[in-house]
Amino acid sequence: MSGDARKTAEGLSYLTGFGNEHASEAVPGALPEGRNAPQRAPLGLYAEQLSGAAFTEPRAHNRRSWLYRIRPSAAHPRFTRTANGSIRTAPFTETVPDPNRLRWNPLPEPAAGTDFLAGLWTLGGNGDATQRAGMAVHLYHANASMERVFSDADGELLIVPERGGLLLHTEFGRLHVEPAHVALIPRGVRFRVELLDDSARGYVCENYGAPFRLPDLGPIGANGLANARDFRAPVAAYEDTEGPVEVVNKFCGNLWTATYDHSPLDVVAWHGNHVPYVYDLRRFNVIGSISYDHPDPSIFTVLTSPSDTPGLAGVDFVVFAPRWLVGEDTFRPPYFHRNVMSEYMGLIEGAYDAKAEGFVPGGGSLHNMMSAHGPDRETFDRASTAELKPQKIDDGLAFMFETRWPVTLTPHAARADHLQQEYDGVWQGLTRNFRI
Repeated sequence: MSGDARKTAEGLSYLTGFGNEHASEAVPGALPEGRNAPQRAPLGLYAEQLSGAAFTEPRAHNRRSWLYRIRPSAAHPRFTRTANGSIRTAPFTETVPDPNRLRWNPLPEPAAGTDFLAGLWTLGGNGDATQRAGMAVHLYHANASMERVFSDADGELLIVPERGGLLLHTEFGRLHVEPAHVALIPRGVRFRVELLDDSARGYVCENYGAPFRLPDLGPIGANGLANARDFRAPVAAYEDTEGPVEVVNKFCGNLWTATYDHSPLDVVAWHGNHVPYVYDLRRFNVIGSISYDHPDPSIFTVLTSPSDTPGLAGVDFVVFAPRWLVGEDTFRPPYFHRNVMSEYMGLIEGAYDAKAEGFVPGGGSLHNMMSAHGPDRETFDRASTAELKPQKIDDGLAFMFETRWPVTLTPHAARADHLQQEYDGVWQGLTRNFRI
């Protein structure tokens, strides 16, 4: 992307507040006053509701936005099937869930001309997209901006860049997202990905279940973790263009394509709460111990997708952001543990404090439910003898997609050349130290 274009992207302003009702208009007077669907919408626009929840869901959980657009979404030709590429969708039945601990190096370089959609590579997932339950883990590696437009009817997309900035052109406006940011594209929202650098690489959580929301804080109180005001929604911006535009729709696991005679990103004004957002992970307000031991990693939850069981998430998004470690007589790295939840972990930058080597930015590890894991021998030895003075952890940024069900791999993830074959070896140096 040119320097002028990047400057324009960085100059965008944003509305703020996660999950709140917002309103924005690109042209003064485009938003109707007092009515969602007046007999005649202002400026000759069409009024259209985009529902991300059932009409009768509780008000606190209901997601919907009113769009005032140049043409209604209904004005499109027939969709036809197109190739899915490396994208797969739940239910994942081509392999069996694997109890082994697994780790991958970054995705290999893509072929020239690979855009974000073509560069999506599904690692695995769980649930059933047609039942709106579960999640999928994808990675992406792209070297070309999208000319086409994409939408996902199966779930919302949480995009976690690791390398290269993105400018997301959405129906609601533009979102600028860089590494150390995340972007949330709600279910059904159309968007196009423009690269801000020569290439881009990162991770995507496709959430089929309840929309991500901020977790309850419980005894923490009113403040801490991710603040609602730090989530930024776009200002309305529209495309009024004629000519062929390919629109790709992901529906029940398959990609479908149609060629429109106009851009579908033609929303002039909008209001609602079914809205895309961007969030800077470095704004996460870390809560930790100031005495001994350290809290469970759930204390690092940025967003959660609740299930029908209180406290048991379909998927949590967790970030290990810069923080101070001050606990007395405490083994400070993540402790050895087995977990009823399944954990996919990725690294955005730097190093992770539980692994000495092998876990690199752009790579990832999967520890399915009850798979024993924790620090390697080098990390264990160093942490067991370290002087326990206050220590700032600020040389890495890792995250986790944590889910209630096992993650079943796609065949191409299970057989990938970049799957590390000797991952179990990092724990083999943990020898017997027992003494009486």
